[in-house]
Amino acid sequence: MSEKEKNRENNQMKFDLQDRLIDYAVRIIHVSEQLPDTKAGKHISFQMLKSGTSPAPNYGEAQSAETI
Repeated sequence: MSEKEKNRENNQMKFDLQDRLIDYAVRIIHVSEQLPDTKAGKHISFQMLKSGTSPAPNYGEAQSAETI
């Protein structure tokens, strides 16, 4: 792979990070729905949902932030 192709691939990965984070959040939701309906399962599901779905909006917020 040429240097130009590597740079193009790296730039594409940076631009699609938001999409990849959203896909990750969707996968986290699907996994959390598969956990057992027990006290431990509910607790782990809640933690997974909180931590697994927050990167996408945090990334979006950081991208729109302005420096002073």
